[in-house]
Amino acid sequence: MKWNMGSADRAIRFGLASIIAVSYYANLISGVLATVLLLMMGVLLVTSFVGSCPLYYPFGISTRKNRSSDTRFSKDET
Repeated sequence: MKWNMGSADRAIRFGLASIIAVSYYANLISGVLATVLLLMMGVLLVTSFVGSCPLYYPFGISTRKNRSSDTRFSKDET
């Protein structure tokens, strides 16, 4: 799996997820809006921890700086 998210991208996603969580637990959002935002929060958290966004792949987007070891699990490892 290729990493395609830089540290700033990951921090922004984590920050947005934190804002959604605080808003939910402070009862600032509720109902359908809360459900949609909580689902979005889950996606933001998972992608920020994994470091890879599936929506970036079809468009060839990468916010990560180029490095020689861009893959996590190389097939060359023995």
